[in-house]
Amino acid sequence: MKIIYTKLIPPSGFLAITLFGLVFAKRKLTNEEQNHEAIHIRQGRELLWIFFYLWYVIEWVIRLIQYRDRKQAYRNISFEREAYSNQSNLGYIKIRKYFEFIKYLSINK
Repeated sequence: MKIIYTKLIPPSGFLAITLFGLVFAKRKLTNEEQNHEAIHIRQGRELLWIFFYLWYVIEWVIRLIQYRDRKQAYRNISFEREAYSNQSNLGYIKIRKYFEFIKYLSINK
């Protein structure tokens, strides 16, 4: 995983962002934070990046309508739910099945 440290990207309020397989971070990431971004890299590759970002934005808009709160909408995107739920499991990437994020699509959370 390639990590680029910069104060310009990601936007304020975020520690790191993955863009087409590159991770931009404001500071050195912990192992858990790196694992979180590695999960996003796997998700992005599965959906050929463009579909990952398209799905991400559409789901965020749906969650925003559902929760009426930007942070809660973000935290409930299926990609984020999978990454946050498994970031502490540093072996997760090795056992993760393809399209695992689909299990986190439930709207009842």
